[in-house]
Amino acid sequence: MTIHHFFTLLRDLKYPRTVKSVKKACAVFFCCGLVGLLLIACGGNKSAQQTPRMDAAIAATFMIAKPVSMPTSLETIAQTEGAKEIEIRPRVGGILLKRLYTEGAAVQAGQSLFLIDPEPFQNALTEAKALLSEQNARVTRAKIDEDRQRQLLAENFVSQRAYDLAKADLAIEEAALQAAKTRARQAELNLSYTTVKAPVDGMTGRALFSEGTLVAANSSLMTTLTQLSPIWVQFSFSDNEVAQLGSHLNEKNIHSVTMILPDGSEYPRAGKINFSASKIDPLLGTQLLRAAFENSDQRILPGQFVRVRVTAGETRNVYVVPQVAVLTSDLGRYVYVINEDNTVIQRPVSVGDWIGKDWIILDGLNAGDRVVIDNMIKLAPGKVVDPQPRDILPSSHSNAAFLNQ
Repeated sequence: MTIHHFFTLLRDLKYPRTVKSVKKACAVFFCCGLVGLLLIACGGNKSAQQTPRMDAAIAATFMIAKPVSMPTSLETIAQTEGAKEIEIRPRVGGILLKRLYTEGAAVQAGQSLFLIDPEPFQNALTEAKALLSEQNARVTRAKIDEDRQRQLLAENFVSQRAYDLAKADLAIEEAALQAAKTRARQAELNLSYTTVKAPVDGMTGRALFSEGTLVAANSSLMTTLTQLSPIWVQFSFSDNEVAQLGSHLNEKNIHSVTMILPDGSEYPRAGKINFSASKIDPLLGTQLLRAAFENSDQRILPGQFVRVRVTAGETRNVYVVPQVAVLTSDLGRYVYVINEDNTVIQRPVSVGDWIGKDWIILDGLNAGDRVVIDNMIKLAPGKVVDPQPRDILPSSHSNAAFLNQ
């Protein structure tokens, strides 16, 4: 049937011409209505099949809460610094002739770094040695004169006064000889200072003076030298945090110091406290501490910002859960716990610090609680879940080692 025929039937239905046309139009409308009802029924069944049941159980993986014994630990931001940070300055002034090291490279103690024009100091040393030789001759002459006067005095050919004068002259010349020797040694030292050397092993900085520049003795900063092993890490805790750890912190009551790198990994070597302030800073309200870490591979550079975890205080029982299991609301942090009837409830918890990807729970959990660790966005209090136990350990190997300390 064409569209033209269909509209013709509609016109006949409104303005019937014959009985036959009326019957034909009614038959068409009946067929169209039947087809529409069938389509609606099919679509309704499909929607009913696709609509999930609102009371279906939600799959939820859980872990069993188990108490672990561990001392109190706190983390804070820290900054690294070289164990020795030395400013290289010349001991003598003059024209800088040459830089003898590669900027930024490691150097050994005693290695030459700069060369200052040595010629003026070589001339000064030659002159000092000449004066020393002259004074040696003067002393020799004074000794001969003193010895002659002694013999003449014994034979009563000279007076006692003449001998005393000869003896005094000898003493004066010997004193002048000591001064000449000192000047010669100083001239020799000044000549050696024209080669500026590294006082310790370390990493050099950039040269701050170029060749041909006049440098002044003891004031011109030529470069810096940093000792990288051991590396020092400086940090501080507030007075409230110090109270949480028990008391005034020092190397005796701190169990361990761990450095956490910017990428979140733990530095493989443990640190040791080598300085703790004896009082709380009145301006900042913090206690300053410093730890030393072995850094033979020079992995850590001075000036880096890292985190430090300090473990101290008395041992206590806590729980360790993944960070994803801990949620936050207006009332604080909480976890979802599965009841005996497989419904979930919100359990408020008191949290401590992070250990890797886990969070320390100080209060709020009991041994044996089933804590949900996934599908958190689908959960709500009273929801029915299909509990699935987690088949992996709640902590990584590194965290387990930390808890066993």
